[in-house]
Amino acid sequence: MASEKEKNSGSFDNKGITVKKKDDLPQWYFEVVQKAELADYAPIQGFMVIRPNAYSIWENIQKEFDRRIKLRGVKNAYFPLLIPDSFFKKEAEHAEGFSPELAYVESKEGEEKYAIRPTSETIMYDSYAKWIRSWRDLPLKINQWCNVVRWEVSQTKPFLRTREFLWQEGHCVFENEEGAEENMTEMINEYKSFIEEFLAIPLVIGKKSEAERFKGAKKTMTIEALMPDGKALQCGTSHNLGQNFAKTFGVKFLGKDGKENFGWQTSWGISTRLIGAMIMLHGDDKGLVLPPKIASDKVVFVPILFDSTREKVIKKCEQLSKQIEGIGNFIDSRSECSPGWKFNEWELKGIPIRVEVGPKDLEKGQVVIVRRDTLEKEIVSEKDFAKRVNELLVDIQNNLFKKAKSFFDSSFDEAKTMKELEKKIGEGKIVKVFMVNDPSVEKSIKEEIGAASRWVEESKKEGVCIKSGKKTKSIAYLARNY
Repeated sequence: MASEKEKNSGSFDNKGITVKKKDDLPQWYFEVVQKAELADYAPIQGFMVIRPNAYSIWENIQKEFDRRIKLRGVKNAYFPLLIPDSFFKKEAEHAEGFSPELAYVESKEGEEKYAIRPTSETIMYDSYAKWIRSWRDLPLKINQWCNVVRWEVSQTKPFLRTREFLWQEGHCVFENEEGAEENMTEMINEYKSFIEEFLAIPLVIGKKSEAERFKGAKKTMTIEALMPDGKALQCGTSHNLGQNFAKTFGVKFLGKDGKENFGWQTSWGISTRLIGAMIMLHGDDKGLVLPPKIASDKVVFVPILFDSTREKVIKKCEQLSKQIEGIGNFIDSRSECSPGWKFNEWELKGIPIRVEVGPKDLEKGQVVIVRRDTLEKEIVSEKDFAKRVNELLVDIQNNLFKKAKSFFDSSFDEAKTMKELEKKIGEGKIVKVFMVNDPSVEKSIKEEIGAASRWVEESKKEGVCIKSGKKTKSIAYLARNY
């Protein structure tokens, strides 16, 4: 049985969310983050405090994804937070890509500078060069769960873009390019499967353009979502690093042919950005809506309390709680808050199912169940209670994904001219265009209309680049993005 929990209402007030999501999405988002007690402002600009309600979501992400990668032979480790500046300078493109975002700790005069990790390729591969000697040491598959710091100069937004965030980063080494390519593809598909199944966020897998490719990588694969304001959100990436880092850091091995070979490497990661995507995509005017699979607390019992029947009603809630043991649930028996107050609070905080139990329900052997995604109520007999809760949790999860997928699928369009592209980007679309895979062309488009490619692909037919006018078979999907 779930123990009775006293929930601190904290920053919640009975006014709930004061703006409609469709009218002012940024303000709505900040209110949900704060009033649902997901995060708070930190004393350092661009940083946030992740509160227990959100950290429990991150723990569930960790738990499930960690299970999945361990089935694929990945082992967890931990590497230092500080990285010698000289490590970044070893791989020129990587160094250039991260240079604006590096934060350094103050060092003594004459000592080398140390950067706080923005990603860990360099510090990890220094160790890999010591550990790998023979083909028998491969494949090496290591992941770490940690924090990183990237000194964002653009406006920050809790979870979606902050200077410090939590993530996992997997770094693998293989004997040949086939192994690296397979791992890169395997992991981007694993991300899509996990995020769609647990967070109910529909995604598309694609290859990044030359301009958007991870600096130092041979190829970058991405998973992209679309938020309600028509901005794309990169939810994870997987990179085929080729042999660039291996040659720079001396990650080599004696092959089966008796010759010395450089390793083929991959890296891949997801972060607490997923929490922001989930908030923005599923939330409504009453607040947060949690997909059941990622929620720790899936059911809240709200007893309707009167002095004469208080003990009987709470006892009935406890009996019902035993019926769904194993499903996260709790009883809100606070006497200082009215039932209406509690209803509003748990709707704001996104608990998937609310169960109302009052004296009249005891007499009739029934309960009232309210699902958070649609706010529909239904009366269920006590004998059917556990079965119905399980059915509803599955239905809520599926409904959230179905609703989000319908929005996502309806948001694609095409354009043949820059004027047409700008119009459709302004409508919040992901727009398919012919575009040469050239960073200078993409930069020019971004400067003109504020949109960048989210992924690219090759067409069988030739077309005309929307910006340069050159013939090309390269297709880009452009959108504004977070």
